[in-house]
Amino acid sequence: MFKYGFINTCLKSLVVEKYGEEIWEKLRLQAGVEDSFLTFGVYKDEITMQLVDKACKILGVPADMVLREFGEYFFEFCKRSGYDHMLRTLGGNLYEFIENLDALHSYLSLSYQEMNAPSFRVEKNEDGSMHLHYYSDRRGLYHIVPGIIGAAALDFFNIEISMEIVNQTEEEERTGKKEHVVFLVTQNPLLSYKERNKFSFSPQCLDDSEKQIDTRSNNKDLEKSENAIRGGSVCPVKKSHWKTIRGIITLGRGKLLRGFDPVYPKTLWIDTKTFCNGLPFHMVFDKELRVKQAGVSIQKIVPGLQTTGICLDHYFSIVHPEVPFTISSIQKFINSQFVFQTKREMMPESWKQRPMLELRGQMIWMESLQCMLYLCSPLLRTLHELEERQMHIADIAPHDVTRDLILLNQQRLAEMELSNQLERKKEELRVLSKHLEEEKKKTEALLYAMLPQHVANQLKEGKRVEAGEFKECTILFSDVVTFTNICAQCEPIQIVLMLNSMYLQFDRLTTVHDVYKVETIGDAYMVVGGVPVPVSTHAERIANFALGIIIAAKGVQNPVSGNPIQIRVGIHTGPVLAGVVGEKMPRYCLFGDTVNIASRMESHGVPSKIHLSSSAYQCLKYKNFEMTERGEIEVKGKGKMHTYFLVRNKTACENEIMGRPIKDLDSGRESAQSFQEDRAETMPSSHQSVTQNQPEKDQTTAIAMKYIDTPTDAQSSLKRRNPAKIADLTGRSYDSKSHGSLHGNQHSDDAPRHQNRGRVKPDTEEPQIRNVRSNFCNLL
Repeated sequence: MFKYGFINTCLKSLVVEKYGEEIWEKLRLQAGVEDSFLTFGVYKDEITMQLVDKACKILGVPADMVLREFGEYFFEFCKRSGYDHMLRTLGGNLYEFIENLDALHSYLSLSYQEMNAPSFRVEKNEDGSMHLHYYSDRRGLYHIVPGIIGAAALDFFNIEISMEIVNQTEEEERTGKKEHVVFLVTQNPLLSYKERNKFSFSPQCLDDSEKQIDTRSNNKDLEKSENAIRGGSVCPVKKSHWKTIRGIITLGRGKLLRGFDPVYPKTLWIDTKTFCNGLPFHMVFDKELRVKQAGVSIQKIVPGLQTTGICLDHYFSIVHPEVPFTISSIQKFINSQFVFQTKREMMPESWKQRPMLELRGQMIWMESLQCMLYLCSPLLRTLHELEERQMHIADIAPHDVTRDLILLNQQRLAEMELSNQLERKKEELRVLSKHLEEEKKKTEALLYAMLPQHVANQLKEGKRVEAGEFKECTILFSDVVTFTNICAQCEPIQIVLMLNSMYLQFDRLTTVHDVYKVETIGDAYMVVGGVPVPVSTHAERIANFALGIIIAAKGVQNPVSGNPIQIRVGIHTGPVLAGVVGEKMPRYCLFGDTVNIASRMESHGVPSKIHLSSSAYQCLKYKNFEMTERGEIEVKGKGKMHTYFLVRNKTACENEIMGRPIKDLDSGRESAQSFQEDRAETMPSSHQSVTQNQPEKDQTTAIAMKYIDTPTDAQSSLKRRNPAKIADLTGRSYDSKSHGSLHGNQHSDDAPRHQNRGRVKPDTEEPQIRNVRSNFCNLL
């Protein structure tokens, strides 16, 4: 069996509105259903049942409470969807409302042809209560009924009801077993008697004693009103002229409504021929289902009816309600609309290829004749169906609204098809928009991996990114020892795999210590701390990063020897300029003598050691790092320099530096560097590291190391002057007209190995104009 998407959409709206979008997403994923449903789309019942089942488990609520809440919400959802006026006009009280639910479903089935609605039958009891019979092919959904009926009673008739299950069975019907649940409906009015009396004019609302009291009071009011009109003595203070007129009209209307008694003629003034022509679709049959009389049009469609006395169930089957074709079953559902369908085997041979005709109408029991009258009309939805059965509008009586219904429903179906197409296009656009958003995120992630985020955003907006000066940052260079020899003895693919294995681990460490990766050229890897976001802990971050890559390099295999590779690391601290270079494949590059010195620290370093300049040593001197003095060395292009080696971090363990979860065994905060060296000493010479599998081990989420950054002097002074301008803590911008090229004037021998890294003049030759404020990288 199938349901329309309207039901599933209502269920989604209920979950989202009352429990949130996150609960719906969790519910949808567990049920394995799509995110949205087409209103006129047809879906299997299993989808709805799966959603209800998962909702019960996620919310921890029993199924009967979920279904009852859904029933209450479904009523409100139908009102919001435009069915409010239609529902209000079903009946003047709750009994009439329930009695006409089947008629509403029958009307909706003209447009929703796949709809398989439940059936309702209501019985009045002497004490004012009602027995509601609910029939459905779907089992386990009867708890929705109290929710819907209770919400309708409260909204439309201002009464509260209680519904108790009296009986629950499964009955064998024409289409198989149907769930039959009987509810005892008890009404509990919310309004007082006087307030209810204003809204009720039906005879059932007043008993005989109340009628007598109303009659006497009405007669007195009528006499007073007549006297007032004739000029009688009535106190004008007690009753105004308009109140008197209104009283006459109200009393007259009330008297007419309560005193109506129909008049019937002694004999029926219509002959048989006129009756059969005037009601072309009608049938009269007795308790044995023998046809006594039939209209002319139905005789034309079913020629067998021209023979009186035939059995009605030989030529027709009951489509709705789904009950056995017996007079007792028909009497149970006497207030329901009955749909008959002609049987193909009883039609003439030439007609068997046509679609079978369906009749829809009302059953009326004639007690005096002990016969049933079936007043019906053809159940046709479109003009196409009319043509398929080779019928014409003229075959339908002019007074029958079926003519108008066919034409109006033809237009309604066309509108539904357009609405369905629009909804499909809307869903396609939603899916495309979602995919576009995902692709946009991928593109932005790739762009942010190449450029700082604020720089990338400025370039996307078409803005010019100015170069900015950073007074202090720390730069690191690393390269692979004997990389030229390795390249000469290996296949290119082996070099690619080795570098990829190493760089994946290095990139992960940049996330752990929040340092910026500038670039890689061949085996050289360059990172910087304090750029593009100025931080006071730039030296500690780079130092910990250096310790981490020394550890990571020991897990990368040399494709020539099979042993772990060795790297050299050099670190220097100083001022730099940073900016975007180029338009095609733009790069965020650093310029200044600090870059050159950092490169010299790496090229003059020692394998598996971290070489520090004097300025880097001063920044790390009181930061819980163990360092040893190397002494003075001759540095190409710089002369003699006093340098140092970084040994270990005294307070951080290996897992903390590598961004891995800290284990209990890490108590004592042993040095990551010394721990790794001790492990390397006990490692056998035949140690084999698989370069291709190593990156897979490091795919776990990197745990960022915690750093406490304190405001710089420039930040503190600016905060004292104007706290709102803290975001302008960037370097100064240079004007090329005033200072010439951003690159230094040293070339050839003093040029670093990386050609795209230039120099500016050292601090002793700093330009005089220093008060030019930068518009670059408004970061903090």
